[in-house]
Amino acid sequence: MKIVIFGAGGRAGRQAVAEAQRRGHQVTAVVRDPAHHRDLVDVRVVAGDVTDAVSVGRAAAGQEAAVSAAVDLSVPPHNFFTVSSHALTSGLTQAGVRRLVMVGLAAIMPGASGTALMDEPGYPSEYRSFYLGHAAGLAELRRGDLDWAYLAPAGDFDHDGTRTGHYRLAAHGDPDSRISYPDFAIALLDEIETPRHRRAAASVREG
Repeated sequence: MKIVIFGAGGRAGRQAVAEAQRRGHQVTAVVRDPAHHRDLVDVRVVAGDVTDAVSVGRAAAGQEAAVSAAVDLSVPPHNFFTVSSHALTSGLTQAGVRRLVMVGLAAIMPGASGTALMDEPGYPSEYRSFYLGHAAGLAELRRGDLDWAYLAPAGDFDHDGTRTGHYRLAAHGDPDSRISYPDFAIALLDEIETPRHRRAAASVREG
């Protein structure tokens, strides 16, 4: 397949690029400044702005599916995630790309109680504005008509974890769960190749 990956220079994005390459897909890696990502090799690297629908559409032209792992911590979270979700919905539609898989956040997924993890007792609250930004971005996706899936780690990433080749879809979020970026990327690409979640969110945990 021809897959465009937004946020390809970040940790999740890089692993999505690597997993797509491993499977033989043609990858367009979208970053803010290609000069800072010369280590992304054997892929087409283009400059793009995930908050601009025209830029999204230009990068996605001729592609069959998209992954977004983009984030910009210099922008207020609510602004970034709502604007980027709107731009992705509009830009991908203009480019004729119907399938989007987005990297999500555990905090906004349902916990064992059925409420969002961020609202469960004892859940860390110092990054609540970031959580709420993600939630607003997901709400924006729901307003559009793309065929999307929102995949979040059940708890958090194991930042030093290696590829085991396994993951599980979780019934609910779990703050103690840790999944490596390479294994999470497997879930992302599986969802591109064989969609199981259409206009739905899912939690992913270690295998």
